[in-house]
Amino acid sequence: MPEPVKRDSPSKSGRGQARTRLARRAVVDAARTLFLERGYAATTIEAISEHSDVPSATVYRLFSSKLGILRALLDTSIAGDDQPLAVQERPDVASLFTEPDPHKLLAGFAGVTTAINQRTNDVYRALMSAAGSDPAAAELLGEIQQQRDQGQRQIARSLSRAHALKPGLRERDAADLIHALMSPEVYRLLVGDQGWTPERYKQWLATTLTQQLT
Repeated sequence: MPEPVKRDSPSKSGRGQARTRLARRAVVDAARTLFLERGYAATTIEAISEHSDVPSATVYRLFSSKLGILRALLDTSIAGDDQPLAVQERPDVASLFTEPDPHKLLAGFAGVTTAINQRTNDVYRALMSAAGSDPAAAELLGEIQQQRDQGQRQIARSLSRAHALKPGLRERDAADLIHALMSPEVYRLLVGDQGWTPERYKQWLATTLTQQLT
């Protein structure tokens, strides 16, 4: 008679998931530090392993490659946590797309954009630097930009469907304006180079989006 298959108890499974999550978080945190200190190209998985106190074999198992770590770092920075839920699907963001008041909608997205830029500014620069010499990083940069474009086009579509756009302003042109004003480059120019506070940037962005679009 065959022996019954042994299965992990729910408690063991839960502990294993918790350890995996902690290991992923330690690796991502270590990668952020090292990418910013040394640059993406000069940072090795071995260095990340040592800095995070996670064995190299485990790092490879969890992320496959250094690019996988960078992708996870970007995903975590954009979303603000490591929950497997896209920004647009999160309740506080999803609700903005159906906000009937265009001023509240744009103010809400100005706040979301400011928070994302605060979390990703340094990491995005690391990705930009890596993309200059690493084709896989350049492809990842393209994916991130495409995701941002899709979200921004959805904002323009929401305004258009609510008949809130300025007379004569096409949805496509509105999306172009949103793309330019919400870009990481403008955030870096005003907050990083000119010394604006994130709060000042958020207020400026909300006001400017409203003036330009509605």
